[in-house]
Amino acid sequence: MDITSLLKDFAFSQYESSCYLALLTQHPCNGSKLSKLSGIARSRIYDVLRGLTRKGIVFEIEKGLFVPLPFEELKKRLQNQFETNLSLLEKQVSRLNPDTDYDYLLTIRGRKEAIAKAIDIIDSAREEIYLRLFPDSWKRLEKSIRKALKRGVGIRLIGMGEIPQVCDIQVTHPEVASLHAKLGGESIDIIVDRSEALVGIFETGQEMTSPVIWTRNRWFVIANRDSLRHDFYHYFLDKIHDRHETLSGQDETIYNFIKKDDF
Repeated sequence: MDITSLLKDFAFSQYESSCYLALLTQHPCNGSKLSKLSGIARSRIYDVLRGLTRKGIVFEIEKGLFVPLPFEELKKRLQNQFETNLSLLEKQVSRLNPDTDYDYLLTIRGRKEAIAKAIDIIDSAREEIYLRLFPDSWKRLEKSIRKALKRGVGIRLIGMGEIPQVCDIQVTHPEVASLHAKLGGESIDIIVDRSEALVGIFETGQEMTSPVIWTRNRWFVIANRDSLRHDFYHYFLDKIHDRHETLSGQDETIYNFIKKDDF
């Protein structure tokens, strides 16, 4: 997106954007020269300048000589305006939106949007995050997960493949290959602070359109958090009964933690 288009998002017209940016590059400047710099016809440039002057974004320091509002000042003004409008919107919407005892299950389409939402909820986490991730999703979310760890958020991670050890409560699922085939793709499961869930499957070949569920529905969150807890037990049972191995000291620590970490 070019800089002119960005300014249009802040209620600048195409002409106003071009005029202001041209004036930033060279000022003070008269209308004739500004017409050439901005590509706006001379017959139109003075109307644009008058409009920007009324908005306090351009100033006429002498007859026919103009300077722009410094960009830092414009940025402050836009930030204040945005925050004020957002606050007013929040108040108005709160009056329209009665409290309910349920939350909808909302569908997010495609990996790009799902990962963006995953980053959003991980970044908002304060206490704990349960995750079950394939390596591709891990790579896309690693930065946010490591930031959460630094904030003191408890991470409980089930790796669906090779994922580096980043936390104490972490195991690798024992049946990754068969599950990938059964699922028809790569699942993503994230439960944040016992209050929010993002769950779905990026189907092979349809990753950009696959549906992923995001919700704050209490019962959906409880069920999926428990599903991830039981995958830790799956890891222990596989190790003891299928591979006939003894649990390590770290395994025992994880087992005892998960056992007590009920909803």
